[in-house]
Amino acid sequence: MLRRIRDRLLIRLAVLTERLRDPIEAELLPRFANSPTNVHISLPRTIVNPDRISMGDDVWVGPYSLLMAQDSYPGPPLRNPNHPEPLQTFDSKLTIGNRVTATSALQISVHREVTIEDDVLFAANVFISDGTHGYENANVPYKWQPIAHMAPITIKRACWIGQNVLIMPGVTIGELSIIGANSVVTRSVPARSIAVGAPARVVKSWDEDRQEWIPVPGNRQGDL
Repeated sequence: MLRRIRDRLLIRLAVLTERLRDPIEAELLPRFANSPTNVHISLPRTIVNPDRISMGDDVWVGPYSLLMAQDSYPGPPLRNPNHPEPLQTFDSKLTIGNRVTATSALQISVHREVTIEDDVLFAANVFISDGTHGYENANVPYKWQPIAHMAPITIKRACWIGQNVLIMPGVTIGELSIIGANSVVTRSVPARSIAVGAPARVVKSWDEDRQEWIPVPGNRQGDL
């Protein structure tokens, strides 16, 4: 009898928790640089310096996201105990447009500027950073070297970014382009293109006259 009562209470508690999940996630959202409406970012999540992040309306981001608009480097987790002062400071800016969606584990690290335009779709585990860890000195731990190769990133409207994609500094992805799963984007991608691989290469482009994707000569076709 006691077990049945316990099980019923646990079920009711689970149902109540599920009902309260969305309101709790919304209530705990930080203040962004603007005042967006209908923003959903699932817990657990990490948002660093939200006052440097502009968020569009109707954004939906799944759990385990990491949105970091850096103001200095290294931060506390990476700081050298012998030299605790920051090596660099940044005037960073992250802009996320309207109706952007991400399945889960979207990781964005900004030192200068990252812009994601409207209606971009992210699959799971996408990593975007406009800078890389320095590696000028092979005698010093890389986490204690200054951030290097910083350059702004732009993902233009309505792109589809596949699972496990890395987008590197200085890249612009043209509107309505597709980046295949597991790709590493080191160079800019033209509008209405499909790019795959590591490093990513354009394998198809959209033919406006024929209204279909056309293979790019000299590059192997991907599965898309």
